[in-house]
Amino acid sequence: MSLLEEQDTGNQMTTTRADAVKRYPKLGQLIAGEMKYGDGRSTMDVIDPTTGITLGPVSMATEADADEAVDAASAGFGVWRKTSAFERSRLLRRVADRMRERAEALAELLVLELGKPWNEALGEVEVAAGMWEWAAEEGRRAYGRVIPSREGNARQLVLVEPVGPVAAFVTWNGPLVTPSRKMSGALGAGCSIVLRASEEVPACAFALGQIVYECGLPAGVLSVLSGDPVMLSNKWLESPVTRAVTFTGSTQVGKLLSQQAVAHMKRPIMELGGHAPVLAFDGIDVQTFAERAVAAKFANSGQVCFAPTRFYVERSIYADVVDAMTAEAKKIIVGCGFDPSTRMGPLKSERRLRAVEELIADAKRCGFRVTTGGTRLDRPGFFYAPTIVADATTEAKLSNTEPFGPIAALTPFDTYDEAINLANRLPYGLGAYVHAREFETLHRATDDLEAGNVICNGWRVTYPETPFGGHKESGMFSEGGVEGLRAFQNVKYASLS
Repeated sequence: MSLLEEQDTGNQMTTTRADAVKRYPKLGQLIAGEMKYGDGRSTMDVIDPTTGITLGPVSMATEADADEAVDAASAGFGVWRKTSAFERSRLLRRVADRMRERAEALAELLVLELGKPWNEALGEVEVAAGMWEWAAEEGRRAYGRVIPSREGNARQLVLVEPVGPVAAFVTWNGPLVTPSRKMSGALGAGCSIVLRASEEVPACAFALGQIVYECGLPAGVLSVLSGDPVMLSNKWLESPVTRAVTFTGSTQVGKLLSQQAVAHMKRPIMELGGHAPVLAFDGIDVQTFAERAVAAKFANSGQVCFAPTRFYVERSIYADVVDAMTAEAKKIIVGCGFDPSTRMGPLKSERRLRAVEELIADAKRCGFRVTTGGTRLDRPGFFYAPTIVADATTEAKLSNTEPFGPIAALTPFDTYDEAINLANRLPYGLGAYVHAREFETLHRATDDLEAGNVICNGWRVTYPETPFGGHKESGMFSEGGVEGLRAFQNVKYASLS
């Protein structure tokens, strides 16, 4: 039975939290299109971050499950790579359509497992569906080229082919977007894929996998498992079947997986951590900047790899920006995602909550000024107040460690060069933001900032049609856009005479 079969109710919030909890699905392992339950597998509780109460268990994959999934991917790849790009495109487009038909059901899972406000959850469904739609269209355009030959009787061709079965690992903060990005990219390129879903937010990935099979995917092309990441990475990366590994998560884990992948000559596609700087120059509309900066910063409770975190503000407008962002942060209503008034939900776990508390305690010891927030909220679940920290300098952990929570740190600067140096001082290079009135400043900063994504006078970092990847220790290769499909493809030169 589909995990979403009894939840297909449109795209408006028509349910209560209690009803949604009752519908939380039974979770197994989706191997080659078949959902497998029980059989002595150990389980882990999936925790509702809004209440701290268990939603239900998720089974943990065994070594036999891991082997079965990769064997299925080998057989599935033989079928899928020979399926025409046109037919693959039709299937991926059906997935996008089906996701939109079941938007409310998928949004329910997002709110339950991650605590997102309802409208944010619906927004994630639409972004994820757009990824499938883009891959459906761009997958039909695996163009090669003809190279003029030096010999009159020869034809020199450059061909683009799928790289092979892909091993994918996703983190918990984008339960639908991140699996969609990896699944749609790999499948659109003609690859099969085995995906390890986060055991903290597994339901969306499993539901997505079932939707893909409902739309006609041949058996074996996709498997979704949840389990020990070390066991699964060892099994899949050591297997001669897999030819690439794609991972979204921390830089530390990404480095380990990259080393393991390269040791077995598998392509590492890494989207890793960030600590995104924002440069704000004199001449901007302070109020508009503050409203949109706060909205971007506290989306998903700040648990976004490209979230703006380090705000460097020209001294002439610094005090005004601090005041305006503080006022906007105080307006945010924190609560349950099923409450229509909620604008920010909880952190995912007690572990994340403690990490944020430690960052703020250290910032206070360093003399930073907390203008609002800075405290855990006294209620069940893992809630933390939206927090603005002013007068941040470089010595505190907050200035050097990605907070991955609802904290914005502000620092004044005096010159353009000082701002660029502050922005580039860390090894992260995923996202960066520039807000200025003069085009010359925007143009210079676009060149000077060391980041894979530089956003000028805006806050939206990625679309399905744009490449998304980091520089320095924030990743290798890109996902999304034409570049995202190319990451899952090999180039072959052929000479015919």
